[in-house]
Amino acid sequence: MKDTVENGLELKPEISLENFIFPIGFCVPFALFIWKMGAANMINTMLNTAYALLMDTVLYITAICVLMSAISALLSEFGTVTLADRLLRPFMRPVYGLPGAASLGIVTTFLSDNPAVLALAEDDYFKHYFAPYQLPALTNLGTSFGMGLIVCTYMLSLGPAAGQPMGKAVAVGLLGAVIGSIISTRIMLVFTKKHFGVTPSSSFQVRQDYPSNMRPVRHGSVCNRLMAALLEGGANGVKLGVSIVPGVLIICTLVMMLIGNPSESGAYTGAAYEGIHLLPDLADKIDFLLKPLFGFSSPEGIGVPVTALGAAGAAMSLVSSLISQGKAGAGDVAVFTAMCMCWSGYLSTHASMMNSLGCKELIGKAIISHTIGGLCAGVAAHWIYVLFSML
Repeated sequence: MKDTVENGLELKPEISLENFIFPIGFCVPFALFIWKMGAANMINTMLNTAYALLMDTVLYITAICVLMSAISALLSEFGTVTLADRLLRPFMRPVYGLPGAASLGIVTTFLSDNPAVLALAEDDYFKHYFAPYQLPALTNLGTSFGMGLIVCTYMLSLGPAAGQPMGKAVAVGLLGAVIGSIISTRIMLVFTKKHFGVTPSSSFQVRQDYPSNMRPVRHGSVCNRLMAALLEGGANGVKLGVSIVPGVLIICTLVMMLIGNPSESGAYTGAAYEGIHLLPDLADKIDFLLKPLFGFSSPEGIGVPVTALGAAGAAMSLVSSLISQGKAGAGDVAVFTAMCMCWSGYLSTHASMMNSLGCKELIGKAIISHTIGGLCAGVAAHWIYVLFSML
C-alpha cells in the first residue's frame, strides 16, 4: 500500500516493516548506556541532566531571548536594520549570499548566544529583506558566532596560565570562525534553494500601502514607541525561549551522556552530566588524521570541539585544564576559539532553531552544513596560525 497524504499527514499501513525495526533501533542506544552505567544510573543521569539543562541552560537562553528580542525590536523600530542593510549589502550578498540586514544576526549572536538570531527572524520588517530560501540560512550564520564575545574573552584570559599572550591566537580563531560561517551558510543556501526555489523578491511582506523608500513604525511619541518595542519584543522572546525547550533537553541530554565521564571516583552515581565518553574515545582512534588537520598538541585536545557540539560553555571549561596540564598551547587555543564559536553547541540548538523558523524538514541539511563549516573553521585556524607563526 502506497503512502498517501491527507490533511498534512502521511498514511502508512497499520503493520509494516517499520513496526518491527523501530523497537530494535530504539533499544540499542539504551542498551549501550545500561551496559556501561547500569539501568538505574542511566535513568537518574538522564533525568538529572535534563533538569540541570532546564535550570542552567534553558532559563539562561530564555533570558537571552527576552533581552535580545527587545533589543532587536528597538533596532527594527528605529531604523538600524534598514541602515545595516544599506551599508553592508555590498559585503553580505557576495560573501554570504544574504541581504545586508543579516549582519545583525552576526552581531546579536556574537554578543549573546545562538537563539538570539531567532529574535530578529520573528520581526516582520526584518524578514521582508529575505527571500524564503534565505531565511533558514540565518540558523547557520547566527550559530557560527554564538557566544563569540564570551568565547573570545575567556580564551584571552588564559594568557597568564599559558605563560604567553593569547591575542594573536584568539584573532586567528575569530578569522577561522568567519571562514567556517561562510562555508556553512553557503552550503545551506544550496539546500534551501533546491527546497524553496529562487524567488526574485521576498514573500514576507509587512505592508503594501506605503512607498518603497519608507519603513513602518509604531504609533505615538518616541518614548511610547520605545516602550512598545521593548515590551512586544520581550514577549516574543518568551515564546522563543519556550519553543527551544524540547530540542535542548532531548538532544543535549543525549550528547552530554555520550561525551561525559563517570564521577571523580570512577563510578557512576546517576549525577547530571555523567556519561560513557564514547565520542572522545572514537575521536582518539583517528588522531593520526586529526593531528595534521587541527594540530592538537595532545589527543585530549579533541575533547574541546567534540564537547562544543553539545555546549560551548562546557567545552571552554576543558581548555583551562588542558593548558594547566601543558597539553595545549596558543595554536590549540586558536583552533578551540574557532570551533567553539562556530559550532557553539549547534547539535543542541539547531533542531529547535529550525523548528522555530518553520523548517523542520531542513534540520538534517542545516546540521550537515554546519558540521562541515565547523571542521573548516578549525582547519583554517590551525593553518593560518602556522602561517602567521612563520612570519
